[in-house]
Amino acid sequence: MPVPSPKTLLRAAAAVSLALAAVAPAHAVDGPAPDPSNVQAMRDMATAIRVTAKYVDERQALADGYVPHGMDCMSNPFGVGAMGYHYVKEAYWGSKDPSRPTALLYSTEKDRHGRRKLQAVEWMSSDRDQDLTTADDRPSMFGLPFDGPMPGHWAGMPKHFDLHMWAYENNPAGRFHNWNPALKCSGHMTHP
Repeated sequence: MPVPSPKTLLRAAAAVSLALAAVAPAHAVDGPAPDPSNVQAMRDMATAIRVTAKYVDERQALADGYVPHGMDCMSNPFGVGAMGYHYVKEAYWGSKDPSRPTALLYSTEKDRHGRRKLQAVEWMSSDRDQDLTTADDRPSMFGLPFDGPMPGHWAGMPKHFDLHMWAYENNPAGRFHNWNPALKCSGHMTHP
């Protein structure tokens, strides 16, 4: 296994520090946020950031089995904002483990090396009865309920619940809000 460069380690340490420092009391945070006194939620957030920090290098995500899902950036059909590009690891579908997010969300723009920037991580879980009018099997993580149920975002994707954590990009709507109003898709886009 290759040893991470000092630059990569510095980025990972900075991401963890920023993430933990950014967890403010619930009344001071826009959008959904875990209770900062919930020790398990804070540990789980730190775990998620620590484990996914290596994916700031898009090549590592691909090497670990995260596959770009479609060629389209996902844009909010109900208002402003976007999610970016989804890289999905099917083996983690249904995971509620902070160290095993189902998807990594990458930027619409590429850097000078042709790579996208990691912005968020996401957990997805199928709706047991595939009925959008019921939510008795809604999962939760970090002390927060998943969004949904909602229709699939691409062909073959079941009705599901999901939870986003904007660990690597500021989301003015809140760290756990699904759409980031500061982002927009350019070029190819998908409206779920």
